[in-house]
Amino acid sequence: MKSFVLAIIAAASASVLTAQTTVQKIDVSKLGPQPGERVPDFSLKDQNRKLRTLQSVMGPKGAMIVFIRSADW
Repeated sequence: MKSFVLAIIAAASASVLTAQTTVQKIDVSKLGPQPGERVPDFSLKDQNRKLRTLQSVMGPKGAMIVFIRSADW
């Protein structure tokens, strides 16, 4: 009988905890620079561990920086 009561209490507690948890959605389209905005100065290592800056990737007509993110990290 004691284990039955404990099981009911545990189940009730779990349902209360689950009901209080809310998932807040983040609009990822608002993160980072938006299309057409200037990219802030940066210095990052590339895949070969060479340091790249915004100036180092600029060509005579500027640069197009494309970042492709997986659908689900």
